[in-house]
Amino acid sequence: MNILVVGAGALGVYFGGRMLEAGQNVSFFVRKKRAAQLTKEGLKINSPEGTFEGRDITIFTSPEEVRNIDLVILAVKGYHLDQVIPQVQTIVQQTGTSFVLPLLNGIEHIDKLQQAIGKEKVLGGFASIIATLNELGHVEHTSGSSTFKFGILHEQQTEICEQLEVLQSQVKTKLVREENILKSMWKKYIFITAFSGITSAMQLPSGFIVSSDATFATAKRVILEMTMLAEQEGIILTDQEIESVGKTLISFKKEATSSMHQDLRKGLPIEVEHLHGGALRLAAKHQVEVPVIETLYGILKPYENGRPTIS
Repeated sequence: MNILVVGAGALGVYFGGRMLEAGQNVSFFVRKKRAAQLTKEGLKINSPEGTFEGRDITIFTSPEEVRNIDLVILAVKGYHLDQVIPQVQTIVQQTGTSFVLPLLNGIEHIDKLQQAIGKEKVLGGFASIIATLNELGHVEHTSGSSTFKFGILHEQQTEICEQLEVLQSQVKTKLVREENILKSMWKKYIFITAFSGITSAMQLPSGFIVSSDATFATAKRVILEMTMLAEQEGIILTDQEIESVGKTLISFKKEATSSMHQDLRKGLPIEVEHLHGGALRLAAKHQVEVPVIETLYGILKPYENGRPTIS
């Protein structure tokens, strides 16, 4: 399978690198600055799941250069989505047969991509990993494991999902095909909205979520508000599934934290508009109130484009 990873942050490099390690034909579509860094420093993964290093990797910086791609893995931050959609459109139009598998958190991006390239081209999927890039642009994977989930959103996607499923036994990550991928995406969206919102608002790692009854109650309230939005969208979670999201929230090591909190600490842009803003737009669509999510959004919005400065 010919795979193109769009975006070479920690997420794209990790999962693209794992597939490259397994012998797949993987290339990367990145901005010129990142391309120069990858060319100089190479691709490297430092991980409990195994170290991997690749030097002669194929890199594209212009969509017109891309040919013969079966699967596009879209691994960009939510705030870059609108910017890359025209490039993805060009790639899909040139290849004709490419499918797109976005690994973004949230839900809004599915509709945007479907409108841009067609419903039959956009698979469902997401990834679970705690990782960041070091000063050399290499991946530092700090959670004990990683998971890449995918599934069909249209009947024409069955064959490409079967091809991807074959890689399960070959890659050093949990590669999982989900029958109800949309529900799984919502469960991840519920979790990450609570986890990223609370850790970033606290500006503290996950161990502090349960150190205060008030903080844990706030996190659980986010889960309930997000669950209500899922129901409004036709996704019904059982009591056990809701409880499982809460347990996941407190299952990490005390020092672990969300990627949003990591970005906030580094002074980088954060996905508050994509995640919490997206939830507020869904709430407005269904005319319901989500006061805790709205509060987190208000607290984090000033950091959307990086650490604000007082002039």
